[in-house]
Amino acid sequence: MIDTDAQLAYGIFWTVYAVAFVVFFYMMSRLFRVVPVYGVRTLLQAALVVILLTPVESAEVSGWWVPAWLYGGYELILGDAEASGRAILNLGLAALAMLLVWVLDLVRYRLVKR
Repeated sequence: MIDTDAQLAYGIFWTVYAVAFVVFFYMMSRLFRVVPVYGVRTLLQAALVVILLTPVESAEVSGWWVPAWLYGGYELILGDAEASGRAILNLGLAALAMLLVWVLDLVRYRLVKR
């Protein structure tokens, strides 16, 4: 059983993480404006979303989700290849889904551009 203080800390963490992501994504999108090719610019944004927003369920506490890059890197440093592999698998699946969205966006961009 998880106490209420831990649940509150978990909620605060995700709130702060979400706000920080929105600010960081906005700043990086402004920076990516210098990239002249639309496809490359949106690919960089898609990669940013996948890397920073893909979650993985914690092995320590059931039902708690952690950013996959953070969890995978931490478990890799500690030597737990199975837990790190789950995080990398989640990142790979999210990357494949985002690749499909990116390709569909490029098709939409080409159709609108004509």
